[in-house]
Amino acid sequence: MNIISLKNYLDVQYFGEIGIGSPPQNFTVIFDTGSSNLWIPSSHCHFSVACFFHSRYNSSNSSTYTEIGKPCKINYGSGMILGFFSEDNIKVGDLVVKNQVFTEATREGSVVLSLASFDGILGLGFQDVSVGNVAPLWHSMMQQSLVAQKVFSFWFNKDPMASEGGELVFGGVDPKHFKGQHTYVPVTQKGYWQIDLEDFLVADQSTGCCINCTAIVDSGTAFIAGPFDAVKKINDAIEAKGFVSMECKKAVSQYGDLIWQLLLSGLQPDKLCSSIGLCSFNGTQHLSDSIKMVVEQKGETHNVGQDLVCAACELTVAWMRTEMMQKKTRGKVIEYVNKLCDTLPNPTTQLAVDCTKIPSMPTVSFVIGNKSFHLTPDQYILKVEQDMATFCISGFIPLDVPVSPPQGPLWILGEIFMEAYHTVFDFGNLRVGFAEAA
Repeated sequence: MNIISLKNYLDVQYFGEIGIGSPPQNFTVIFDTGSSNLWIPSSHCHFSVACFFHSRYNSSNSSTYTEIGKPCKINYGSGMILGFFSEDNIKVGDLVVKNQVFTEATREGSVVLSLASFDGILGLGFQDVSVGNVAPLWHSMMQQSLVAQKVFSFWFNKDPMASEGGELVFGGVDPKHFKGQHTYVPVTQKGYWQIDLEDFLVADQSTGCCINCTAIVDSGTAFIAGPFDAVKKINDAIEAKGFVSMECKKAVSQYGDLIWQLLLSGLQPDKLCSSIGLCSFNGTQHLSDSIKMVVEQKGETHNVGQDLVCAACELTVAWMRTEMMQKKTRGKVIEYVNKLCDTLPNPTTQLAVDCTKIPSMPTVSFVIGNKSFHLTPDQYILKVEQDMATFCISGFIPLDVPVSPPQGPLWILGEIFMEAYHTVFDFGNLRVGFAEAA
């Protein structure tokens, strides 16, 4: 077995190190079962900001480099990569894959990639969907007889503070990272690690949303993505809302009475949120234009500023002041502002939940191979620490992918699912296996 140690970055990215060339030039990469190409930033990348924040491959420093030069374009959900093909030796753990074709990226067309904590992406999918029909590195390992078994397996450690972030094993499975036996199901469509998904349950009750469902097991996606109706059922059950709406309702709940009293006292509205500690001391004028756009053009997606708590307070003040001018009672004003909070646009597909309600949230389950794979709220809610505050995010995002019959709705089982279940990708038998992670 060849074991690669992984690092856990905030439970949303797991990456490890590879070396390219002779002597090896080291890069951190996401090991991605949802794609098939390997790319890293190139020393020829001069006009993409992302390249300057990451390590870059310099072919002139490698004695085993072979020029190809053919241009290529790789598309991801989070952005696009432009570059050209090259060939060199790739060191992964203790293995050296010789003459591997990969992409030198000369442009990374995404802010997400610019800010990423990894340098590149190493695809572990099938050659069928590889850009340029390039043999994926995993295929080259098998062709060069570098692994004893045609399998690789993942273990993700959900604890971001642990010394071990996770583990990727080429050529076998590590028994210390799973309990019991794996449940194996066949790959239903070669090209992706795609399997049949028999049902999706909330609190042990079928949602009725999974007729002919399939799922792609994707180590490069942080969340679980699924059909809009199914994801809405779970997000409604856990009262998930847009971040701006959530913070707005918190401001009304915790500070509504105080804001009412301060407005009655004659305190200037533009200083109110600073006076109660929800905005910076030097005022909040940087948010006023954004708030005006949201108030006047509800339904459009506008930026309400980086500080959601401050933005929520300003919105609450603006709306309460407007209602007070119409001589409405305190109770009516707060009730109305609470309803307005629900109408606020959310700039992302990710939804926030109330962290204090996690213990009362339902278990969700995916039925795969006639077995239920349960996720508890602690497993499907992502906690993010920012500015000494904790935000809780639903692990479910909507993703309606049009598919032709006879296929049904498609799910993406990302890292949130794989954190709970040790996952084996068996290329030799074209199957995927799941067992409780340990």
